[in-house]
This record gives sequence, structure tokens and C-alpha cells, in this order.
Amino acid sequence: MATVYTARQPRVGSAGGFGCGRRVPGASLPGERMGTRKKVHAFVRVKPTDDFAHEMIRYGDDKRSIDIHLKKDIRRGVVNNQQIDWSFKLDGVLHDASQDLVYETVAKDVVSQALNGYNGTIMCYGQTGAGKTYTMTGATENYKHRGILPRALQQVFRMIEERPTHAITVRVSYLEIYNESLFDLLSTLPYVGPSVTPMTIVENPQGVFIKGLSVHLTSQEEDAFSLLFEGETNRIIASHTMNKNSSRSHCIFTIYLEAHSRTLSEEKYITSKINLVDLAGSERLGKSGSEGRVLKEATYINKSLSFLEQAIIALGDQKRDHIPFRQCKLTHALKDSLGGNCNMVLVTNIYGEAAQLEETLSSLRFASRMKLVTTEPAINEKYDAERMVKNLEKELALLKQELAIHDSLTNRTFVTYEAMDEIQIAEINSQVRRYLEGTLDEIDIINLRQIKEVFNQFRVVLSQQEQEVESTLRRKYTLIDRNDFAAISAVQKAGLVDVDGHLVGEPEGQNFGLGVAPFSTKPGKKAKSKKTFKEPLSSLARKEGASSPVNGKDLDYVSTSKTQLVPSSKDGDVKDMLSRDRETSSIEPLPSDFPKEELRPIRPDTPPSKPVAFEEFKNERGSEINRIFKENKSILNERRKRASETTQRINAIKREIDVTKEALDFQKSLREKQDRKHHRLLGFPLLNHNPVPGQLS
Repeated sequence: MATVYTARQPRVGSAGGFGCGRRVPGASLPGERMGTRKKVHAFVRVKPTDDFAHEMIRYGDDKRSIDIHLKKDIRRGVVNNQQIDWSFKLDGVLHDASQDLVYETVAKDVVSQALNGYNGTIMCYGQTGAGKTYTMTGATENYKHRGILPRALQQVFRMIEERPTHAITVRVSYLEIYNESLFDLLSTLPYVGPSVTPMTIVENPQGVFIKGLSVHLTSQEEDAFSLLFEGETNRIIASHTMNKNSSRSHCIFTIYLEAHSRTLSEEKYITSKINLVDLAGSERLGKSGSEGRVLKEATYINKSLSFLEQAIIALGDQKRDHIPFRQCKLTHALKDSLGGNCNMVLVTNIYGEAAQLEETLSSLRFASRMKLVTTEPAINEKYDAERMVKNLEKELALLKQELAIHDSLTNRTFVTYEAMDEIQIAEINSQVRRYLEGTLDEIDIINLRQIKEVFNQFRVVLSQQEQEVESTLRRKYTLIDRNDFAAISAVQKAGLVDVDGHLVGEPEGQNFGLGVAPFSTKPGKKAKSKKTFKEPLSSLARKEGASSPVNGKDLDYVSTSKTQLVPSSKDGDVKDMLSRDRETSSIEPLPSDFPKEELRPIRPDTPPSKPVAFEEFKNERGSEINRIFKENKSILNERRKRASETTQRINAIKREIDVTKEALDFQKSLREKQDRKHHRLLGFPLLNHNPVPGQLS
């Protein structure tokens, strides 16, 4: 039974994208219009020969299939399971076809769609000497024998002439991959110059490009042909038994297109590229008889073609998630062509002779595997930033004119939509301040821009007031962050705040004031600091008496939830501790006629911070728990101390034991030496304490 190779239905997500693995189904890259998935077109071109194997190679009636029949090898015996029949379903079989028919069938649609913004790739694959270079480039002896590449250039420039509404730019490049190294075939031009760094393959969100490859602008068809002929003369070829002019490298000729509309208001333009790939032919070393340098080249060629086939197999496999594009330079350079955003066409060149039937089968298998790959061609659209800005400016001016007409019809001619200057902003700031002071009842609303500026000035006024309040507090007090425990401990050491966080000299309860005076203050003498916090409190307490004390907690209204106020002092120790990151100044004493109502301001409703609340809990409701905790802590410390002493005693005894053991060992060794000496003097034989087995001492 014959084996039939057919293409499976295209699978969503099966095409390789611009990343390391597959492309996300339905996702378009930046600047791309969503495209539909389509299969790779695979054609077979048979090299004409007088010795065609009619009995082994047959074509279908529709010219879309090819059947291969082999005779059984009788040398394998009676039980012979050798496969002898194959059938391949393709998009077309080109036998005895002219160059014109090949181009019309294979390349014409790809080139025409490239001018509409679709990328295209045409690849020639096959055995060495099967006609790949002839199909791609053609022969120079006869004009009718020119190949796909020169015909594609001719079609591009003819279609440009048929589109006078667009300004289309054409650029070309010619890349050669020889022995896994990248070479620029157009680097020999006088205006290109030698490259300092080797060329590398670089990937970006827009695709794959070759860094260091020269791209040349061509304004007419003759210039493009000159560049093509220049690159052809630089290609590396060699001769062997299978082909006198065998290409020893893979070559990729790329045509870059960029089409801008001549209409100035159109900011959108399209880009595309056409990759014309002429692969080096696979060869069997036993048939080609390659030696030396040609043998090394054949090894690199077969290796890269093997990696290409592996990538094609992975692209056609439904279960594969990773595509090995980076195994060789060829697959990496063609990453966005193999199953990506591209119209892909494969031309497989084969022999029609019976002697090359094994290589023909291998090439046809590659073509059938390529048909399993699907691509997602999409239009590459981009936007001209300069034209876009101009169009937006025109649209903005038109909208302003329409708005002005609308305002004139509604009697709002005084409204302006221009950006506000400094004078207008200052006027709005003045209105906001008067509104906050109460001298202005309301602010007239004119337009949206003025509303935004009013809110902005509210923010400015609020920020200025906060800064003024903070600066006033910093002039009178030293602000300490409640979470800054180092600063709080420093103030406590200075004697300005007690352990519970209360100010020194703060009245407690409803009776007289309690507190620990600093060491610098002596009883009966006046303190050196004239503006300490204790003086106004004492004078106020004497004036108001016990019925109206000043509680230290009531002073929290001048601080936020994160800061507390500490009276400034000119004491040297306090200055040394707090002068690193805070400004210190003296506190002005309160006047003697300070009203009674202002001594007890309303306390804020905000709860105290966690450290302050914890200290209050330890001193009030949790005092018993705090006492038990301290007792347990002291007991634990005492036991830890006794355990440390016990450990030290044990270590000392251990050291005494070690010393005693060393002394005993020394005495034992000394006694053994004396016994040996005594036996030697008496003439007795010495006993061997470690005898060898089977040997007498």
C-alpha cells in the first residue's frame, strides 16, 4: 500500500513567531493588522533529463501529486517488508516548465502582495545540482532564462510605476551564510567600507534583522540589477562530480519596500520585505567525491539543512511548544519567515533519474513537511510621527474655531481657551485666598481650564499653610518623631522627658506638679536656661492654683500623631544629641496674662501612636501584667546566670580530667621504656606488642 503524504488542517498557534517559541494565536505585533492563517505553498520542479525514470516517477492528472515506485530488493529474502510506494500531495508539480511559467506559478502573487504590505519568502531547496540556483537566479546567456530574483525586481518597479498615488522606496541587501559565518555580498562596493565588527543576528519586536548588513537604496531597476550582479560575483562556488558550479553557501537576497501616500494628510504608511532564499544543495559525500575544503563545506551545508528540517518538523508538530530556531544561522535568520508573519512559498528541485531516487524521496519528504506549517501574514502598517503631529494641530485649530462659533451663539464671547498666563494664575490664587478668608462668597466658573486651576491653587494654599505651621512649631519647639526611639531616649537621658514620656515638671492629676529636675538644676538656685518649659508651667500653676492645672497631655494639640514636642534647652548635652538632624531654639515664655480658656485647648480625636498607647497600657491597665513580666524576666536572668556558672565549673572539671589523662599516658609510656631497657640489660627477648599474623616475635 502506498504511503500518502498530505497536509493536516492548520492548527491555531502552530506557527513560530518572533519569540523563542510559538507565536500567540491571533496576536498581532505592533504596527500589524490582524491576518488570517494560511498554509505554506510547496511546489516541486523536476530537472529535465534524457534518462527520466518513467516507471518509478509518475505525476497526478491534476499536476498536484507525485508518486514514487521502487522495485523490491530481492536480496532481502522472502520476508521483505520494504516500502516500495510513496505518494506526495503538493500545490503543483512543474515538469519541463519554462522560467516564465515557474515565476507566474510561484512568485508573482507573493511579490504583488508585498506592495500591499505583506511580507513574502520564496525558498529553493533540493539536492546539489538539481537546479536551485537556476530557478532562483537563472542564466545570463539568454534573457528568457532569467530566474525568480531578477523577475521579482522587474515586477516591483513596474508596479511602482502603476501606483502614482504612493511614493514607494526600494532597498536591497544580499546576505551569504558560509560555514556558519555571515558575510555581506555587497561589502565590496566602494562606498560601503569594511566592517569592524562581525555581523550578528538580532531580534526585536518588529522581527529579525542582521546587524552590520548593508542595505542599499535603489531608485530604478538598473541600480537593483547592478547590486544583484555585484553580489553574484562574490558568491562562493566549487566544482565536484555532481555539479560543476555548486553553490557552497546559503544566500538570502532581501527587497525592502516602504510605501507612503502622496496625500499629505495621510500619516499611515506600509512596509514589507521579500526574502529570496537560494539554499546550498544537500549532497552525499560518496556520490559527490568531495575532499579537502569542499568536504568541509559539504559538512556545514548538510548540518544546517538538517537543522532546517528539524525546525520545520517542530513547526508542523501539534505537541511541540519550542521551536529550535537558534541551532544554526540559517534557521535563526529565517525565523520570521518560517511560520511567522509571511507569505511562504517553497520550490523543491529534484532529479528525474533513477540513480538519484533516494535523494529525491528525501527532498519530497521535506516538501510535504513544509506543507504542515502555517503562517499568519498581516499588513505591516506604521505611522509617520511628523505627519500625525501636523494633522492633530490642524484638527485642534478646527475644533477651536467650532467652539468659538458655539460660544458666540450662546453669548459667551468672553470665554478663552488658551493656556493661562502668570497674571491669570495669580488672580485665581487671590480669589481662592479671599474665598477661604470669607471675604469672597463664591468663585465664578468660566471654563474647564479655570476649574482645574482653581483646584490647583487650593492645593498650593494648603501646602503653604502646612509649611507655615511647621516652620512656626520648629521655631518654638524641637519636633521629635514618636517612632524615633533613639531621639526619645536621648531626650530622656537629658532629663527633659521621664520614662513614661511626660515632660519634666508636668503637673500630675489635679494636684501639684511632679517631675525630676535635670542634674544641671540645683535646688534654691535659678536655672541657667531662661526660657525652659518649666518656668511658664510654674508661673501658670501659681496663678491658677490647684483648681486649674496645666496637664502636660493637653499640650499634644500642637503636634501630629507622629511627633511630640520637647522644650528646647541650651544645655550642652541636649544640643550634642539632637543637633544632628533637628534645629533647636528656645521656647518663649507664656505671658502672665494668658487667658484661662486658652490653657486647655480641645484635644484631637485621633488615637495615639502604638508606642505611646503601649506605654500607657503598661502604666495603667497592664501594670500588674508588666510587674509579673518583670519578675519573670529577673527570675529568667538569675537562672541563666546560674546555668552559665554551672557550665563554667563543668568545663573546668573537664580540663582537669584532660590534664590527668595526659599525665597518666606519659607515666605509662615512661614505664614501658624502662621495662624494655631492663629486659635488654638482662638479655631477655623483647615481646612484640603488635605481631604480624603468621610471624613469631
